Amino acid sequence: MRNILFCGNDKVFDGIMTCTLSIVKRTQTTEPFKILIYTMDLRDLKENYIPISDNQVKFLDNLLKEYNPQNEVTKIDVTSIYNTEFRGSPNEQCYCSPYTLLRLFADLVPRMPEKFLYLDADLLFNRDITLLYDIDVSNVEYAAANDHYGKYLIHPRYINAGVLLFNMEKCRETGIFKKSRELIKTKKLVFADQSALIRSTTKKKLLPQRFNDQKFLHSWTVVRHFSQRLFYLPYPHVANIKQWQVTQIHKIFRYFQFDDILFEYIYQINKFNKEIKENDEQ
Repeated sequence: MRNILFCGNDKVFDGIMTCTLSIVKRTQTTEPFKILIYTMDLRDLKENYIPISDNQVKFLDNLLKEYNPQNEVTKIDVTSIYNTEFRGSPNEQCYCSPYTLLRLFADLVPRMPEKFLYLDADLLFNRDITLLYDIDVSNVEYAAANDHYGKYLIHPRYINAGVLLFNMEKCRETGIFKKSRELIKTKKLVFADQSALIRSTTKKKLLPQRFNDQKFLHSWTVVRHFSQRLFYLPYPHVANIKQWQVTQIHKIFRYFQFDDILFEYIYQINKFNKEIKENDEQ
């Protein structure tokens, strides 16, 4: 079983669907995937902080079972853990959203697998996931690649936390998650969870950029991460183009390598929206 963790609210549905489609379409293994999704209900904090719905999770589960009947998608509500750990913390209004903090609960969620791959929802696999997942992390807390901009602006070994291959035995041994949570509770951090993880790390494995490429797409790229990117033309500006924005992927990036994934996504998201509409009308 290959174990994948996503975190987010109902807005990450498109990202999780496209990312998981890229995994199953680019991977040759017959071993099943277990997709875990940490989510929470924070509508008392902000009206659009809505957990990923049961309908969304069920649809994703059925979709992945078309590729392998043993694939499964499971939703884990961590609202109570969040309220205990981070409610009112200095990083509750962090640069992205409180949902980025949820991966720091991995040691508090029962029955977490000993090895799992945490993924941001805004990425696609260009090559087989086993090239990443099968990397040996037995002597480190996690493996991660450089942050494209941070390695120039902050430190040559500054990592991007959007792709993290965790070894839970080592993480429990060093207390990395507990130390990270203490930082979140007590200090306002520029990049919140990412900053907390980096400061709390005892030992990591630095991966080549192709395992989390935030700017380029090469034939050897395993993961293309569609995070914010600096463009120089027609004038210097930052854009945040996500993989499910298919027209912009074609027009701005001129990527057509993912069309089998994105066209399947368009079909499936239309199917999902139609099912929801029909259920509402009944």
